[in-house]
Amino acid sequence: METFWSTIAAYNAATWPAQLVLTGIGVLLTTLLVRRPSRGVRIAMKLYMALLNFWIAGVYFLVYCEPRQYHSPQALFWAIMGCIWLYDLIVKHASLARTGHHARFARVLFVMPFLYPLCSLALGRTFPEITSPVMPCSVAVFTIGVMLAFSERINIVLAMFLCHWALIGLSKVYFFGIPEDYLMACSVVPALYLFFREYIQSLENQPAKPSPRVLNGLLGLLCAIIGGFFAFTLLHQFNLFSEI
Repeated sequence: METFWSTIAAYNAATWPAQLVLTGIGVLLTTLLVRRPSRGVRIAMKLYMALLNFWIAGVYFLVYCEPRQYHSPQALFWAIMGCIWLYDLIVKHASLARTGHHARFARVLFVMPFLYPLCSLALGRTFPEITSPVMPCSVAVFTIGVMLAFSERINIVLAMFLCHWALIGLSKVYFFGIPEDYLMACSVVPALYLFFREYIQSLENQPAKPSPRVLNGLLGLLCAIIGGFFAFTLLHQFNLFSEI
């Protein structure tokens, strides 16, 4: 745990100006996508999302998380997601036009990266040893918000990567004492349902076994099980805090 938080402190202390710039660009591009979603803005957002993922892979994991075990596979994980955004840009898979779907939920997700440092401060941490808006989990939450608000066709591969990361992130609550990661872990349950429901609905006019109706029921059951697991771990974590 000491190594984990020391790497976060080193990362924040050295990169906070760059993090402010990246955060400001994200706010600007998101605002432009809502108000003036021109072709240039959509291209810029895809390049920005690729940059964010490569930043997490290269700067966060390969440079500042080098003392941790398994930092290289995690860097590869995020580099692959960066490549997926570039692929989306090249083949024009997702237009990033405003869909009007899930707008309220997406707004909540856009706010969450700013809640990470506030939660750290509320838990008694001090800068630079706090979670920040440009760290893996906060970037993952922001990415889910972008996909929900602006993607007419969900990239199911990217969605699976993000959901997988969120499920892994839940373990850090126990091993590294980061209850802030409940922000991401809990938000991924409704996002998981929405992503895969839209994918299943796209198969309605195609012959498939099991049928889309059965798949939708299985998806609801899966999300209910995951949500129950999160609720159980959250209550258990509160019990642990009360014992300390």
